[in-house]
Amino acid sequence: MMNVYLPDGSAREMQDGATALELAEQIGRRLAKDAVGAMINDEVRDLATPLKEGDRVAILTFATREGQDVFRHSASHVMATAIMRVFPETKLAIGPSIEDGFYYDIDAPRPLTEEDFAAVEAEMAKIVAADVPFVRRDAPKAEAERFFSERGETYKLELIRDLSDGTITFYENGEFTDLCRGPHLPSTGRIKAFKLLSVAGAYWRGDEKRPMLQRIYGTAFPSQKELDEYLRLRAEAEKRDHRKLGKQLDLFSFHEAGPGFPFFHPKGMVVLNTLLDFWRAEHRKRGYGELRTPIILDRGLWEQSGHWDHYRENMYFTKIDERDFAVKPMNCPGGMLVFKSGLHSYRELPLRFAELGTVHRHEKSGVLHGLTRVRMFTQDDAHIFMTPDQIQDEVMGVIDFVDYVYSMLGLEYAVELSTRPEKSIGSDEMWERATAALRQSLEAKGMVFKVNEGDGAFYGPKIDFHVRDCLKRSWQCATIQLDFAMPEKFDLEYMGPDGERHRPVMIHRVIYGAIERFFGILIEHFAGAFPLWLAPVQVMVIPVADAYADYAKSVRDRLLAAGFRAEADLGSDTMKYKIRNAQTHQIPYMAVVGEREQENGAVAVRHRRLADLGAMSFDAFQAKLADEVATKALEPQP
Repeated sequence: MMNVYLPDGSAREMQDGATALELAEQIGRRLAKDAVGAMINDEVRDLATPLKEGDRVAILTFATREGQDVFRHSASHVMATAIMRVFPETKLAIGPSIEDGFYYDIDAPRPLTEEDFAAVEAEMAKIVAADVPFVRRDAPKAEAERFFSERGETYKLELIRDLSDGTITFYENGEFTDLCRGPHLPSTGRIKAFKLLSVAGAYWRGDEKRPMLQRIYGTAFPSQKELDEYLRLRAEAEKRDHRKLGKQLDLFSFHEAGPGFPFFHPKGMVVLNTLLDFWRAEHRKRGYGELRTPIILDRGLWEQSGHWDHYRENMYFTKIDERDFAVKPMNCPGGMLVFKSGLHSYRELPLRFAELGTVHRHEKSGVLHGLTRVRMFTQDDAHIFMTPDQIQDEVMGVIDFVDYVYSMLGLEYAVELSTRPEKSIGSDEMWERATAALRQSLEAKGMVFKVNEGDGAFYGPKIDFHVRDCLKRSWQCATIQLDFAMPEKFDLEYMGPDGERHRPVMIHRVIYGAIERFFGILIEHFAGAFPLWLAPVQVMVIPVADAYADYAKSVRDRLLAAGFRAEADLGSDTMKYKIRNAQTHQIPYMAVVGEREQENGAVAVRHRRLADLGAMSFDAFQAKLADEVATKALEPQP
């Protein structure tokens, strides 16, 4: 007999060589039914994996991200099997799980379209119904090369030759064999609901000089009910796509002259500037001073900061007077130089510098996506310089700041603590101190958080805030990064109470993150229907007939004079059409005016969602608008 240990530390006695699935069965029938894999000593493995004395084991279900990856990677193999049945001449590349689904890159005999999905799905259904087991097999590298060479699988062959392993892992399900590390479900029958979603182009291994393959996307769930809910949310997301709404609402555009570089239109600038006005006002309240630093700086600065070694492939470069310069991908070195421009006393600390800094990063064309993945964007950076004993208070202050901003926008969020990545700078002691300081700050605030191992910045650990929008999608936005390394690299100092020079600690921090990306998230979160304080046009004044155009103009002008964003629709269309047009453009309020309103100095108020709110005096309407803007209400009171 042997003992294995569950996540709560309790021991389970098992027969020697018992599998993870047998452990799940011992714990409970329902768990065994829902199990998709196992975390054994922090490694995700198949349920068929034999256990050993002292193993730490967590049974994975679809409720965990690791379980979803196992489930959906298995579904990608089912899809690949079906594609090979329908299009036998296809060559396969890779087929990983991704968030909410999976894909497989293929080199098919002809371009596939969504019309081909039904035939592939029909074969997938047969494979699932057959409940074929997924079987792991190991083979020497030479045998693996021979196996895929005989089948003409050139992409698999390239992957094998690039592996340093002497032993190669295969997974078989029925007639299909794939090069794969796994893990997988016990059998295909566990995949109860699936759907192919789209097809796109993808360069082999992400290299624009390599062949263009077809990437087939799909998703899979343990039940049809879960799949139906996902497809409903996906359809809603397509309606809310910020690229479509950006064009419909005349907010921004992209042009071939600047791929990945957004062009903001006047209405888009209204939203951006309103967000930035809010940002500036809140920073002033919290004692931040605003900076502006150059976009282009000497190569030596980026070598000193470490970006040259760790981030060069994402940077743009130029020469000035035979000197090498780089277009900044980040704002922090500029903030470092501002701090270093004078000697600071401990009495000045913490010193909080904020910067709306425009940065440029080279992204491959294939990953560009509207405002959410661009090559030029503005970060709402801040760099806080402090003494070591001020760390916890400052981190907690930023946490409160993020919480306030997100609550004002109706955004929920989850928190992660990201630790040291493989490529990093600084000593082990520095990383341990920094990580412990962030963890203690989160615990002191009573925050629920998860640890994201290895995903910190190259210069320090970080706290990431993942915004959850109304469609339950997660977006990483705000971050708090603690940094002991940069002050060392830039030889930053302050005068302590002992009259000696000391090294400050610094925080890198954003709240919106990339403002362009945050704007795109808000467009989709609100479906283009921004709350009144953010709306590009807040009121559309609509006369019921031409005879009341002058009164409509006077109402508009009074609203403009009071600081509201108002327009008057004086065209020849019917009143009903004008109301519908204002609603289509997501204008919060319509002020309809006719003979009665003109005589009484009033407006008939309509809201884009609440419809007719009745007649109001102009002063009452103005007061209602002012209150809604001042409180930054997300929805008006009926």
